[in-house]
Amino acid sequence: MAHLFSKSNLVPWSIVGFDVKKRTPIQRLEMLERLGYTQYAYGYRPKHIPTMLQEWQLAKEKNIKIKAVWLYINLYKEKVGKLRSDAEIVFENLKKADLKTQIWVGFYPKYFDNLTDAESLEQSVHMISYLSKRAKKLGCKIALYNHGGWFGKPENQLRIIKALPNEDLGVVFNFHHAHDSLEAYSKNIKKLFPYLWSVSLNGIKAEGPKIITVGKGNLEMQMIQELLDLNYTGSFNILGHVKGGDPEIILEENYNGLQKITTQLE
Repeated sequence: MAHLFSKSNLVPWSIVGFDVKKRTPIQRLEMLERLGYTQYAYGYRPKHIPTMLQEWQLAKEKNIKIKAVWLYINLYKEKVGKLRSDAEIVFENLKKADLKTQIWVGFYPKYFDNLTDAESLEQSVHMISYLSKRAKKLGCKIALYNHGGWFGKPENQLRIIKALPNEDLGVVFNFHHAHDSLEAYSKNIKKLFPYLWSVSLNGIKAEGPKIITVGKGNLEMQMIQELLDLNYTGSFNILGHVKGGDPEIILEENYNGLQKITTQLE
């Protein structure tokens, strides 16, 4: 169990878009080195696009693995065969950098408010199939991220995956994005388990707020224990995600809180 929660297995996440210090790529990578991490997941904002490729190339030089790259899809603006430029650049840079990694896909939640269940499934399957085929050509794989709305519900993600049996699809499960369905966590995590590639940790209290330090909630220990009971051996994401916060401080607080939890779980 110790390996699962060591820094060699933990994946810093949400450290690009939520950085009050607005670090440059080299400063961000130096921060990870200073903290002792050897990998991270890259979640960008439009303002980071000009330095995206540079950061991936610098990470490779420093032997820091890019475990995953975020891809946000808004079906109001994107169609199969025609992504908006902010999304298309991800595929272009993956090819230029020869980066073979996971692509974590989130869909704009409110789009599905105007669709029937059947329409939501059809459009999601169509888009994920297209993205997966493009990713496969680059040596990458698509994971569905529970970023809210119809697409973020475990039962719908499973329907998408089962509708595409020839695609190697996975799931990334974020604790705080599942805050509205905590009562169904045990059932959902068991169903998702065969496809579960990574889990984003967070402190959890039923009454909220949604984003708190790991170890400051009263539910995350049991939620982690249930994953261990299922013999989960994938990676865990450790958040640097607080609006207006410093990821360096937030990562350390979450890491320290996680270590206290794991001591109690042993």
